[in-house]
Amino acid sequence: MTNRAVSVAGMQTLGAAMSIDVAREADELGYTSVWVAEANAAEGMSLLGAISQAAPHIGIGTGVLALQLRTPPLHAMAAATLQQLAGDRDVFLGVGISSPAVAGQWHGAGYGDRPIAQTREFLTLLRECLSGETVTFDGDFYSVKRFRLGLKLDDRKPKIALAALNKQMLRLAGEMADVVLLNYLPASLVPWCVERVREGGAAEIYAYVHCAVTDRDRYLDLGRKDLLNYMVVPAYAMQFERGGFYEEVLHFQKAWGRGHRDDALAAISDAFVDAIQIMGDEEHVQRAVQEYADNGVDVPIVFALPWGEDRRATVSATLRALA
Repeated sequence: MTNRAVSVAGMQTLGAAMSIDVAREADELGYTSVWVAEANAAEGMSLLGAISQAAPHIGIGTGVLALQLRTPPLHAMAAATLQQLAGDRDVFLGVGISSPAVAGQWHGAGYGDRPIAQTREFLTLLRECLSGETVTFDGDFYSVKRFRLGLKLDDRKPKIALAALNKQMLRLAGEMADVVLLNYLPASLVPWCVERVREGGAAEIYAYVHCAVTDRDRYLDLGRKDLLNYMVVPAYAMQFERGGFYEEVLHFQKAWGRGHRDDALAAISDAFVDAIQIMGDEEHVQRAVQEYADNGVDVPIVFALPWGEDRRATVSATLRALA
């Protein structure tokens, strides 16, 4: 496995300076791209702009932006700006339909009831906006009249990455995106996802691998609490069921529905945490990341978990183990 990326999403709440420092280290270690997230901490585009200058060799990507929060023309403008800053490096514009909590509640942008249709229309218009041609578009979700991107792009243009969990979105990613982004899944579920993507087309398969060279027993409960935040999202709950954790999801939902948070947390078994939040020594983490690659991931994205007495040291140890 030679092609691998890194995400700073797990440390974005610790400040922009740390994210930039980690990106610089990843660049020096030979990682091919660095990815940022966007929810309620760092704004993704400005952070990547800073990273593009601080880490001069590494590709940059958003993983992911809630597509409801910017119009397709504005996404195109931002991605084109990053491509100019990055020059001949890869720029990935990673988007996703997000969740009702992030898009609807936190940002007040609404969520909608036709996610597949909206995403298809968004990607169609986004590609047209990135073409440099004059675009007039009138769809169910977006309407644009005579937009033309004012930044000139050479042969290298931003690649579109789509976050996908379930069957229809995975097929759509295969059909319309350059890259599909998988997240919060055990390595054993990768082949199923790849099959769905290939039903749509030839998008490259990238996957976040949540991992850390750290004390697994000490931080197991942190992994459990992190998974709780995703168990309450229906799309992720379905993915966890497909990944072999049907009983855990069932018990969790019953306890959560009764308002018993502690019982819901206890329903997330140690085996469940170990399958997705990979912690241990260097060899254990190396084997786990390789398993994702062996199961069909083209580019594993190391999502370093900053869990340890010295968070920055944990991230560094993880990146170095996988470099």
